[in-house]
Amino acid sequence: MERTTIDLWVGVFLALGLAAIFGLALKVGNLTSSNVGETYTVTAAFENIGGLKPHAPVKSAGVVIGRVDGIVFDSKDYEAKVTIKLDKRYQFSKETSASIFTAGLLGEQYIGLETGYDEEKLQSGDKIKHTQSAVVLEKMISQFLYNKASDTKSSDTSKAAE
Repeated sequence: MERTTIDLWVGVFLALGLAAIFGLALKVGNLTSSNVGETYTVTAAFENIGGLKPHAPVKSAGVVIGRVDGIVFDSKDYEAKVTIKLDKRYQFSKETSASIFTAGLLGEQYIGLETGYDEEKLQSGDKIKHTQSAVVLEKMISQFLYNKASDTKSSDTSKAAE
């Protein structure tokens, strides 16, 4: 092969590699999908949102039905107020519950909605009353280690008493 042909192929592979990295960056940043349809906005308050970010998916039964629009701290109630935009095609009951989940062990966090049995539907501006905060892995590990340390301490004191 001539030198120019090799240079051409190297350039093509380099361009494909850069395009793949750019596409991956968009996917990681949740910028690849957009809501094409009309949306309505609801809010939910959580004690702890973990690593939830704006533009995170909102899912029901594993299907993306909306996106997190914004997150602010409510200094009155000391909670995170999350604004959610839901596709108008999907109507949920006023008794809907919202939970923060993690996709996989270390994946992105998203909000999962489970509808209730109330006949009345959520309207734009409504608040989801039933929420479950994110499970923070570091907090669980520290509680586990604390419990193990206290178990070891209590077993040592019981052996010393015998």
